[in-house]
Amino acid sequence: MHSINTRILVVDDDKNLSQILVNILDYEGYRCEYVNTGHAAIEKGTNEDFDLVLLDLALPDINGMDVLKAIFKIKPALPVIMISGQGSINKAIEATHLGAYSFLEKPLDTERIIVTVKNALEKGQLLRKTNWLREDVKDKFSMIGNSTGIEKVRQLILRAAATDSKVLIEGENGTGKELVARGIYFNSRRFGEPFIAVNCAAIPENLVESELFGYKRGAFTGAFADKTGRFQAANKGTIFLDEIGDMSLMTQAKVLRVLENNSIEMIGSNKEIHIDVRIVAATNRNLQDELDKNNFREDLYYRLNVINIHLPPLRERRDDIPMLVNHFIRYFCEEQGRVVKEITNNGMERLTDHNWPGNVRELRNIIEKLIALYDTQVIQQKDIVALLGNDSLRQNAVVGDYSFKEARNNFEKKYILAKLTECDWNITQTAELLQIPRTYLYKKMNLLNIDY
Repeated sequence: MHSINTRILVVDDDKNLSQILVNILDYEGYRCEYVNTGHAAIEKGTNEDFDLVLLDLALPDINGMDVLKAIFKIKPALPVIMISGQGSINKAIEATHLGAYSFLEKPLDTERIIVTVKNALEKGQLLRKTNWLREDVKDKFSMIGNSTGIEKVRQLILRAAATDSKVLIEGENGTGKELVARGIYFNSRRFGEPFIAVNCAAIPENLVESELFGYKRGAFTGAFADKTGRFQAANKGTIFLDEIGDMSLMTQAKVLRVLENNSIEMIGSNKEIHIDVRIVAATNRNLQDELDKNNFREDLYYRLNVINIHLPPLRERRDDIPMLVNHFIRYFCEEQGRVVKEITNNGMERLTDHNWPGNVRELRNIIEKLIALYDTQVIQQKDIVALLGNDSLRQNAVVGDYSFKEARNNFEKKYILAKLTECDWNITQTAELLQIPRTYLYKKMNLLNIDY
C-alpha cells in the first residue's frame, strides 16, 4: 500500500524522533503529519481521514492509552501502532488488547518500522473492505417494506442475530425465507465464517445422509475418496436447512442427534467429529399439522423452534408492493446497464391488485421480465397485463365491499383490458370486437384509468 494518498499521523512529543519517523515514512512514499500532544492527536485523528496512527504512550498532556480509547470511540477500524519506551512495554501490550495493531519499542529499528507499518496498513485496508462488504450484503439482502408484518420480521432478525439460538422460519414459497436466514447470518458474530444452504427437498432421500454428514473412502460402492458433509463444511458458521419439513423421519433423527451432541459421524466411520454450527431451518409446511400426522418429530420441532419467524405472504402486505417494485426496477436496470425505468400509476395499481401466489419471488420474476422484454423507458399497464393477464385480480375480494357503480366499473375495466390484450392493444380492432365506436372506447379507457 505504498501510495502518496496514504496518510499517516505520528504522535510523539520528541521532536527529533518524530522527524526521523516522518523522514523514513516519506521516503517509503507515505504522506505523514505529526503532532506532539494527546489533545491534538484526538482532534486530528477523529476529524481527519488517516490510514494509520503511530502513537507514543508517554505524552505531555494526557497518556497514549486515553488517546487510543478516544480515537477508537469514533474510528474503531483505524489501525494504531503504539510507540513505547522500555518502562512501558506492559502498557503497550495492554493497548494491543484494546485493539491497537502492534507496538514499536524504543530505540526504533528502521526495518521493523517499515514492516510493521506495511502490515498494519494492509490489515486496515482488509478491515475496511470487510466492513464495506458487510454493509453491501446487508443492503442486498435486506427486507423491503414498511408493513407491520415486515417490521416485526426485521426486529426478530436482529434479535436472533445477537444470539446463537436455533431459528425456525415459516412461510409460503417465495416469501423470502433464505433472505431472512442470510439476514441473521450477516448481522451475527459468525459473519465471515461459512454460510451453507441446504435444500432438503431437492436432495434424493438415499443421498441426504451423505450430503449432510459426509463419508469415508470405501464406505460404499463409488466412495473413492473422503467427502466432507454440509455440517462439517459449515463449522464455525451457519447452516441453513431449507424445507426441513420434507426431511424423512430417519434423517430427522440423525439431525436431532447433531443438535444434542454438537457432533457428527461420517458414513463409514464410528469416530465422532465435534462441530460448532449455528442452525437456521425453514419450511413452507405447517409443522404443527405435520406433527399431528406423525410426519415430523416432536422433539426435533421443539429443538428447532427456539426463535420462530413467520413470513407473511405478499397478498397480506400489499402496501409494500410499490416499494418492492421500485427496488427490483432499480436492481435489474443497474444489473443490465440500463437507465432506471419508471412505471405508471395504473401499472403500479395492476401489480398491487395481483394476488401473487408465488409471493415476492413471482414479483421479482415479473419485474425482471418487464425490464428485459420492453425497451420503453416507461412501464405501462398494458405491458404488465400482457404478462399477468386479468384472471388473478384480488380473487378474495368481497362483493359487498363495492357499490354497484364500483362493481360495474371494476368488471368493465377487467373486460376491456382482456379484449385489449387479445387484440394486442390495437384500439380499432378492440372497438370492432366490442362492437362500440373507437372514440367511445377511448373515452371508457380514460374514465377507467386504462393506460395506452
